[in-house]
Amino acid sequence: MGSSWPDQRVVVTGGSGFLGQAVVAQLEAKGTGSITVPRSAEYDLRRRDDTARLFAEVQPDLVIHLAARVGGIGANLARPADLYLDNLLMGTHVLDEARLHSTPKTVVVGTICSYPKFTPVPFAEESLWQGYPEETNAPYGVAKLAHLVQLQSNREQYGQNAIYLMPTNLYGPGDKFHPGVSHVIPALVKKCVDAGDRGDDHIEVWGTGSASREFLYVDDAAEGIVLAAGLYDGPDPVNLGANLEMPIADLVEHVVKATGFTGDVRWDTTKPDGQPRRRVDASRAHRLFGFEARTPFEEGLRRTVDWYLAHRQEAEARDV
Repeated sequence: MGSSWPDQRVVVTGGSGFLGQAVVAQLEAKGTGSITVPRSAEYDLRRRDDTARLFAEVQPDLVIHLAARVGGIGANLARPADLYLDNLLMGTHVLDEARLHSTPKTVVVGTICSYPKFTPVPFAEESLWQGYPEETNAPYGVAKLAHLVQLQSNREQYGQNAIYLMPTNLYGPGDKFHPGVSHVIPALVKKCVDAGDRGDDHIEVWGTGSASREFLYVDDAAEGIVLAAGLYDGPDPVNLGANLEMPIADLVEHVVKATGFTGDVRWDTTKPDGQPRRRVDASRAHRLFGFEARTPFEEGLRRTVDWYLAHRQEAEARDV
């Protein structure tokens, strides 16, 4: 699709969300002709007729599918069936309507939650089918992985041009801080800030701190998605990562420092750690479309904390 899209009609599902807003900003910076961000009140992508109406009305040249129902370990444990079915239906309908309307290109954004629980580190795309995902992530991860099967099957049978990207754990301004849906960084930031406001002498954190995660700043992820939309047309899934693996115990230290919390950290080892390790091999993204994360973690975390402190009511609103 090249580097400039003045005549392109682009649909970004989930475009009003955390990652979606960053992707829309990247598209606007490219001078994209028309960007449609469908809202669930008007187009419920879990419904086939709503999805078909969206495609018929917009006739997009490019679809970037970001819409998802997500949450941290707590949400995954409490609502596994909802997370499975809602995500499965949304992606299935978007891909099939794109096929039926001969949409020139579709970008599906998956998740590294689809990787097996015990995957050689760093995660290489070839490892996706070598085992079952970590249990707390499995319903969401399997639903998103089904979209990879669908788009590859559609490519083989119908010639559909659709690609599949897998960002690692995202963070940054605009993230969700409600405890019912937040992931680890916003959850820890809110925990430390709330404890400081109350004058607590400690915080409690789930698990042992031994699990590791890789964190990708949201603007870097958005840049990678837009780069791939313009430059990558292959059938294979592609990781987007930051080449940084961090134990949760180290992450907690960073968040404590960034928020100014002065109390102790107590680990609740009766709670799960989740997947033992996460770090992706992002070399395929660099080789195929030149992606490389650029934001240092400390800088990204500082921006995240600053945004949260300035937008607490908005940040803590539960939108799913």
